[in-house]
Amino acid sequence: MSDASFDRSRCSVAGTLAVVGEKWSLLVLREAFLGVRRFADVQRALGIPKAVLTDRLATLVQEGILRREPYQAEGERQRHEYRLTDKGRDLYPTLVSLMEWGDRYLGDGPPPLALEHRECGAPVRVALVCDAGHELPGPREVQARPDAAGGSGLPD
Repeated sequence: MSDASFDRSRCSVAGTLAVVGEKWSLLVLREAFLGVRRFADVQRALGIPKAVLTDRLATLVQEGILRREPYQAEGERQRHEYRLTDKGRDLYPTLVSLMEWGDRYLGDGPPPLALEHRECGAPVRVALVCDAGHELPGPREVQARPDAAGGSGLPD
């Protein structure tokens, strides 16, 4: 694909990075996927400054990736926990891909966390698969086309 063949101002990668491309945002999401929902628990797990966590949570809520749900422990004031939305859960393969890459290229010894299919116990991995069901080993088997709607995307 040539440099001029698609509108980079509408690039999905750039748009996604604008929402979740910051270290703390991805780590907050990791904790959400691990079931950590409360502010204090996320802060404790990450060692993140309160102001930074407040900002990241606000952004993730504003973007519809997390939603705030009220809860109240007996004798305490009402607080909120943060739960993944469908939009947020759709980011799971992204985090698993980052984890796999880190395990492969940055790890020093066995990976710190293993993912298994809850039903059968088999290891979980991310795969690139076309709609016809073919698993693709990498980018050489993929062709980029500017118009995903089916047209050529090229000028007439």
